[in-house]
Amino acid sequence: MNTSSPKKDKNILYFGGVIVSLLVLILIALCAGAFPVTPGNILSVLCSALFGEASENVFHSVVILDVRIPRILLAVSIGAGLSVAGCVYQAVFRNPLVEPYLLGASSGAAFGAGLAIVLGFQIFSLQVTALLFSLSAVFLVYSLATKDGKTQLLHLILIGIVINALFTAGLSFLKTIAHSEQLRDLTFWLMGGIYVADWKDVLIIVPAILIAFLILWSMAWRMNVITLGDDEAQTLGLDVQKTRIITIFFSTLIASLAVATVGIIAWVGLIIPHIARMLVGPEHRALVPFSALFGGAFLLLCDTLARTLTGGEVPISILTSVIAAPYIIYLVRRNKAIFVG
Repeated sequence: MNTSSPKKDKNILYFGGVIVSLLVLILIALCAGAFPVTPGNILSVLCSALFGEASENVFHSVVILDVRIPRILLAVSIGAGLSVAGCVYQAVFRNPLVEPYLLGASSGAAFGAGLAIVLGFQIFSLQVTALLFSLSAVFLVYSLATKDGKTQLLHLILIGIVINALFTAGLSFLKTIAHSEQLRDLTFWLMGGIYVADWKDVLIIVPAILIAFLILWSMAWRMNVITLGDDEAQTLGLDVQKTRIITIFFSTLIASLAVATVGIIAWVGLIIPHIARMLVGPEHRALVPFSALFGGAFLLLCDTLARTLTGGEVPISILTSVIAAPYIIYLVRRNKAIFVG
């Protein structure tokens, strides 16, 4: 007897489609660029690396192993991480218009990067400084919004707006005292870019995002419950405060790592969960992994375009905005409720 449902069959089709799309995009990203390579070149280099042999073409080996594979892994992992973080934020705040930077992760990181670039105030490196200020901003927001062990969502959002404004003001001041070269470096960093990718970043970011993703995915049923509202969730036996702290912490960790490593990448954490929810529904056991796959494919597409459209490097937030903004306008024009089953 066939026990599968049309909804389940459709979701399997969507998952298969996004996995195939991701694999195709990975192949295109490996081949395309200022120095194009063929699938045969890729296979030869990978086989040589796998068996510990010297590659016949050293230049191919450097381009594929040291430049493109780290960049692909970083783009996919950060795209997946930001999408999952956005998905979780929208569930926890019960609002489809929130995104991972809501509580100050981006403005804190930007201020930290500004200090590192303009004043030379670096804690080990620019990325570490940005990460610490990003996490500090979110911790400050959560601390100020918590009273008597309870955190009101409205207070969290309002204080997040205030802290965002304060760090943005601080960044604006740093821009006014920056030299032209410093201002150029800071502006380019703020627009986001995965051109910084190397194996050191990959070995830190990919495992961290993977662990955070697995923890959040394991809490998918809790997110399903919390979307019903705090009173209903507590009636069903869910510790709302604990769930909110854990989910926000790991989502913020993902967003902070992403911003600190590649700058501020706009729209991914907002728009990808919307599209994923429309395709596979609001059930987070399916929505979280689908958002990860879809977000990874989307950011890899944008990054491939960023390095191939022109002779230089296009800041990736320009492309994510150009692609995502028309979709938001389309949703507003249709006045369509997204956060529904």
